[in-house]
Amino acid sequence: MDQKGGNSDDESAPAKTSKQNNVLPLWGNERTMNLNPLILTNIQSSHYFKVNLYELKTYHEVVDEIYYKVSHLEPWEKGSRRTSGQTGMCGGVRGVGAGGIVSTAYCLLYKLFTLKLTRKQLNGLISHCDSPYIRALGFMYIRYTFPPANLLEWYEDYLEDEEELDVKAGGGQNMTMGLMLRQWLVKLDWFSTLFPRIPVPIQQKIQKHLEDNTIKTDEFRPINILSPIEKLLKLVEIDTNTPDHGAARKRSQNSHKGRKVLLFELDNDKCLVVVFLDLKRAFEAIDHNILLTKLECYGIGGNVLEWIKDYLLDRKQQAR
Repeated sequence: MDQKGGNSDDESAPAKTSKQNNVLPLWGNERTMNLNPLILTNIQSSHYFKVNLYELKTYHEVVDEIYYKVSHLEPWEKGSRRTSGQTGMCGGVRGVGAGGIVSTAYCLLYKLFTLKLTRKQLNGLISHCDSPYIRALGFMYIRYTFPPANLLEWYEDYLEDEEELDVKAGGGQNMTMGLMLRQWLVKLDWFSTLFPRIPVPIQQKIQKHLEDNTIKTDEFRPINILSPIEKLLKLVEIDTNTPDHGAARKRSQNSHKGRKVLLFELDNDKCLVVVFLDLKRAFEAIDHNILLTKLECYGIGGNVLEWIKDYLLDRKQQAR
């Protein structure tokens, strides 16, 4: 069954509104949100959607509801889906089943659709600091309602996002935001339903982009792969296992002093606590704009944020 509900002649043409205008394009069926008919029917007939969510009139009220109520991203609540005994056209067909209790996440997703989100509101969802599920429903809104040609444009900056969330009802399937978005770009299946189809030419372009832009950290050239504590312990090992033939005098005064302090404390059965921040190869392995946004969300601002921003932006890493 074709879920896109739109004109196939226009499906590969990117919408001109894209990320520039505050009014977002709606692609496909503007009544169903391109949802599976069974899921949509269960949403519209559920007490939670008809009563509880009906009382929520604003964008901010819906965001708060997501924060407090969403704990997974499956379309059905755990153990509620009735699939046994299916026969005929429904038997063995992906995305079609006997239904169950539709999830809070999908009810709220459809509630967002009824609000007709603006670009500003959608950007607020996908960059939200309080809950990964708020962000995830923003990205899912994009996957269901946007023209296929625009998906990569909206997802691209977040394909390496390391924020984790548990997507499975009942728990047990953690994945990063970036990995989830990559899966949504290349696979139609999402648990017991399907996302709208992506035309083959667009799918090929997306696949090529993902392959060409996969970060291969093994190819980075690190200055030193040992962490500071490993370096210090290595010096201790050399010092305790090698006779003194003047080697210690050739080492720096700071290293020698560090060894003496460490050995003294260990000899006196003292407990040592050391905290290091080791960036190693991360300089080119993270989107700096996302990092700065995260830092700002966590309360880092003013001169400190400006100093970090000045260090990160408009710089390249080189080995000479």
